[in-house]
Amino acid sequence: MTGEHVEASVKQWRIAVIGTGGTFAMHGRHRFDWIEYADSGVIHPLDDLLKSMGELSPELEIVPIPFRSLGSVAIGTNDWLELARLIRDTAAADPTLCGFVITHGTATMEETAWFLDQILCLDMPVVLTGAQRPGNTDGSDAPANLRSAMAVAHDRASRGLGVLVVMGGLIFAARDVTKAASFELAAFEAPPYGPLGRVDADASVVYRRLPMAERSQKKRFDGLLDGNVALPRVDISVSYAGADGAAIRAFVAAGARGIVCAGLTPGRIAAGEREAILEAVDAGVTVVQSTRSPRGVVPVQRFLTADGLLAGGDLSPQKLRITLILLLALQEYGTRLKDQPNAQSLQRQILDA
Repeated sequence: MTGEHVEASVKQWRIAVIGTGGTFAMHGRHRFDWIEYADSGVIHPLDDLLKSMGELSPELEIVPIPFRSLGSVAIGTNDWLELARLIRDTAAADPTLCGFVITHGTATMEETAWFLDQILCLDMPVVLTGAQRPGNTDGSDAPANLRSAMAVAHDRASRGLGVLVVMGGLIFAARDVTKAASFELAAFEAPPYGPLGRVDADASVVYRRLPMAERSQKKRFDGLLDGNVALPRVDISVSYAGADGAAIRAFVAAGARGIVCAGLTPGRIAAGEREAILEAVDAGVTVVQSTRSPRGVVPVQRFLTADGLLAGGDLSPQKLRITLILLLALQEYGTRLKDQPNAQSLQRQILDA
């Protein structure tokens, strides 16, 4: 082998790839099993998946880190905490790493991305990706998505941008991204702002806009990764024509510390829910008003403050839930807080998320 070939085979950057399961790791029962593939019961280990994909980038060394094999419908807050700790501890133990890629199920990818974005304080890129079709089926997007995510994770322009999602050759901010389709390959969007950039066919990374500057409150949450923290229960109540307070009362009875109301498009609950909401507030439950509209905004308004409700701004209900979980956990554990936050402080921090 010539010296030129030896040099070409040397990897220049090391990327940690953490596998969490999802469609990316699942096995279709036949070549067009794009819908019910989870019924096969086969979830491939991360090492086997990476071997089957072969060379993805001649410059990148993949450092595989198995986490657990989950369908995205099974992931919960304890999994999020453990995943965040794994990323933080791995970064601290191996300074040669230049970034992280997390393979994840697509159904809850936006929620995991937002949780990690809120709680991690790393300058190096953390990128989530997944697949809409299992790797053994025709037209699978798994290898291409992993290749693109790795390109973003090692690109210097990705540093300091928070947690990113890369799907279908597009780069999304964790705050903006949502899954908008069940089975389409182009399933992820970021209404109304759009993606941050793209990954071209040659794996070059192009950014066209940057996310907003990092908020100061983000650095508070990383303290929750230390010690045995139990995250509080926060639920989402969806409003619809004729809705009553049954769901809200059930959440309070189940021990919810907070409730996010995914209200009708103006950001208001159905009339039949109001009595139950007032009961929840009187019981000490923190209630945040959101909207089920994908481009909805709920500003601070007189009727909300009069009833003791907080305004959710423009965060989606599922991401508001995560932010409220973290804020209530801080309230309970007092991590890095000089004073226990009151309702006004919580309101400000929700709108600044």
